[in-house]
This record gives sequence, structure tokens and C-alpha cells, in this order.
Amino acid sequence: MPEFLTLRVNGEPVQVIAPVHKTLLEVLREDLGLTGTKHGCELGECGTCTVLVDGEPVLSCLVLPVECQGQEILTVEGLAASGRLHPLQQAFAELGAAQCGYCIPGILLTSKALLDASPQPTRDEIREALAGNLCRCTGYTKILEAVELAALRMAGEERAAAGGLGARAAGQGGGR
Repeated sequence: MPEFLTLRVNGEPVQVIAPVHKTLLEVLREDLGLTGTKHGCELGECGTCTVLVDGEPVLSCLVLPVECQGQEILTVEGLAASGRLHPLQQAFAELGAAQCGYCIPGILLTSKALLDASPQPTRDEIREALAGNLCRCTGYTKILEAVELAALRMAGEERAAAGGLGARAAGQGGGR
């Protein structure tokens, strides 16, 4: 029996009628057309379907949308704001951290949650945060470097915002 759901996805309220057994992954892709969230193992083992629910990484293949009512769901489509890439997206593109790109949406969102919780993580903290996100194409080095670069840039933007021209005026921040 279908259920009427009101979700908040990428900052916008959406209404969906979906069978109760349909996963959040299926609702995002099939009903809302947000195909950036990928089908992977559908067993909660690869991290490919990761989205953020109230800022926390969640494997959307294991979650029912009814559980997410009243919570903020962020997909990779919601990372860019005002036509500008998120610093993580920019760093991944610049460093070639995405090979085939299939796993990258989940990695980007997991990385965003990490940087929101710990703005200057160590390489080991990044590795630990991304341990549940599998990539078959890379050796992860460029992914780790991209997260580090984004963290540096985001810290530079915070310093610039706090101090007026700050790091940007000195040529140290942003890089966009």
C-alpha cells in the first residue's frame, strides 16, 4: 500500500507517494529523479548510496523514506550552491580524484559530514571516515588529497570571512 510522504530534500520540501517497502535510494532516484545517488551493492557495504540525513552519512539503500520525514536529506545534487561547486567538488575535479565517478557522490557526502564535524581532519581521520566507501578505480590517494585540499580552502574562507579580506587578499584562500 502506497504511503504519502513529505520529505525535505536539498533544502526543498517534496511530496511523494511510495510503497512502504521502497527504500530512500529508490525514492530519490526513481520518484524524485535525483540520480546522483547511486545503486551499489544494495546491502549497505559499499557506501555508494550515501546521502546525509540531518548532516549524518546514511546508506540510503538501508533506510525507508518514512524514517526520514521531518529530517533534512542532502544528496550530491544539493552540494553546489548558487551555481558554485562545493569546495569538495572543486578539489575532486582539480586533482582528478574521480575516475569513473560512480562512488564519488557517496564519498563527497561522507567527506562533507567529516569536514562539518572536524574542519581540519588528519589523513588518518579522513581514511577512517571514508572506510565504508569503496572505490574500485583508485588507490584512494587523490581522494584523500582532495579532502585535505578542500579542508584547507574551507578554513581559508572562514578566516577570510572573519577577518574581512584576510587570506583571499593575501592570495591564500579559495583558489576558485
